[in-house]
Parts: sequence; C-alpha cells; structure tokens
Amino acid sequence: MPQYHHALQKELLAFHDQQGQKIDVKTIYFGGGTPSTYPDDLLLDTFGTLRKVSNFDDATEITIEVNPGTANRAKLEHWKRLGVNRLSIGVQSLNEKVMQDINRLQTNTDIYNVLQDAKGLFDNVNVDLIIGLPNISSTQWKEQVKSIMQWPIAHIAIYFLTVHEFTPLYYRVKKRDLMLPPDDEIVDLYDWTVEYLERHGFMQYEVSNFAREGFQSVHNRGYWQRKPYRGFGVGAWSFDGSNRFMNRKNLALYMKGAQENDTVEFTELLNDEQVILESIMLNLRQKEGLKADDYYRFVGSEKYDCMKEQVEQLKGRGLLVERDGRLQLTIKGLALEQEIIVKMSP
Repeated sequence: MPQYHHALQKELLAFHDQQGQKIDVKTIYFGGGTPSTYPDDLLLDTFGTLRKVSNFDDATEITIEVNPGTANRAKLEHWKRLGVNRLSIGVQSLNEKVMQDINRLQTNTDIYNVLQDAKGLFDNVNVDLIIGLPNISSTQWKEQVKSIMQWPIAHIAIYFLTVHEFTPLYYRVKKRDLMLPPDDEIVDLYDWTVEYLERHGFMQYEVSNFAREGFQSVHNRGYWQRKPYRGFGVGAWSFDGSNRFMNRKNLALYMKGAQENDTVEFTELLNDEQVILESIMLNLRQKEGLKADDYYRFVGSEKYDCMKEQVEQLKGRGLLVERDGRLQLTIKGLALEQEIIVKMSP
C-alpha cells in the first residue's frame, strides 16, 4: 500500500505541475477497488496532496465507497474530519448465500453495523443494490427493498447484473449451477421497484439512481452530462471534453509510470459520430430525457424519416414518450435502455 500510495501522490503532483495552478473541483470520489481499506494515515496524506493541487471546501461533494465489514465508527469519524461527506455502501443483496455465490463475503451484520456507525456522522448515504442476481425470487427482492426503506439513507443505486465472460460467475451460470431470472421477470421487478421507491420519497433521476430531495449525486450527474473529469490511480479513466484516456491497469506498470510521469495506457479522441451516440445515450439514461430537436439534429436530414419512424414504433410499444419537446424513456423503456439506444442510433 505505501508503494502504491507514493505513486498516486506523484501522479497528483505531476498533474498540478502540468496545470501550473490549483484547479477548482466540485466533487471528489474515492472509488474502484475497496478504498474503505485505505490506511488512515495514507488517506490523510492524500487529502493533504489534494489541497495542494485543487480548491475545494465544505460544499464540495466528497464520496468514499465502503464495503461492509471494512470500516468502523473510528474510521468513519476520521473520514468525516478529513472532509468526506457522502458514503456509498456496496450492499448488493441481503441474501448472504447469494453474496457468497458471487464471491462477496460480507454479512448482513456488517451492513447494519456500518449503517449504525454512520448515524449522526453522514446525512448523505447511498446504498448499491443489484437486480437480477441468481436464486433471488421476486418476493425476496420486494421484501429486501421494503426493508431498506427503513434505513437512514438518502440515495439508492440499483444496477442490473452483468455477467462478464470468463469470470467464476460466468462459468457457474453456463454450467447451470446458478440460475438467472428471466428478462421479463427482471423488467417487471424493476417497474415495481421504481414505483415503490418513488412512493417512499426516492425519486428516479437516472436509469439506476434514486434520491430523496436534494441528494442527487453531483459526481455521477457530471458523467451523464459529459462534463470533464480527471481520474487518478491504477486503471483510472479521465475525460477532458474531447479525449478519453485511461491509466495503466497493471499495478506494477502504473507505479513505474508514475515515477516517470507516464501513467496513461490508452487515449481516444472522440469523433463526431461517437459524440452524438454518447449524447443520445447519456441523455436518455436520465429521467428528463433528450430534447427531440437535438435528437433529430443529431440524426440529420438523410436519416430523419427512418429514425422518426423508429421513434414512433418505440412510442407504440410503450417504451418512449414525447413530453414538453423531450424524448423520455418510460419505466419499461429504462429497463431496456441499451436495446433502445441501439435502435435510436443514427
């Protein structure tokens, strides 16, 4: 950890040297891996470096991701003193057997303990859930959501399960050791969940994100609005408005590169077609949707008739609506967002 920490500080300071001045930031996010295991003294040192290279204050949204079982009250108090004001807790599921099946060893006691420890320290607490996990019935999912409504949280992120190729989960599903719920069942559950959360004060503002009034994630909204961001550390991504680039994913190569001011492994200059596709996708992911005029401008006159017909078909299937000049996905449409974006791509 100290070696990696040293490399991370080098990268932060090198960025400052390139800029020639401190930059103003609206959000800071400690994520990826398990940042809640970062030693207190090293995190303190990181905040010292951040204050050298950027300007932020009490109004800046500062989030740290927490795996249950990796933090206690003393650690949370330390984060609070440093300036952290938002926690994102990786709950995923309250079914401990299913969590073991996907190689997550946390217990429900770990979850309840970190929630209890956060009480009185953090008003802005998010929990992550995964919908579509194997061997969880509709009834179990609904009971889980109802239980979570009693927790002292302000934000919920619900992600659809993605089974990546060549992972242990992939092979277990392929061998039918684990059975995934059918897509129709997941769509119905998502529909129920959106309506249930909104009845209990968690308003949807993006495909996967729900918040109480005043607690939408400033950091995540920046991604969806294509605002520039800068990532630091192994495998971190960045976007400057035109280029997207990624740091080295190999830990040893990243640490070596940080010493030589050469951490970037991949750079991509987005072309006009990619910018249009991203703009369509990111706007449709958000509850307010995409301006219809912008969409048809993206499409262009040559494809206008074809894409207009595609939009009307999606409306007819109850996946898309046009309201106040904006194209918006319905709840069912949000659940099928990736399929719809492919159909709407010019």
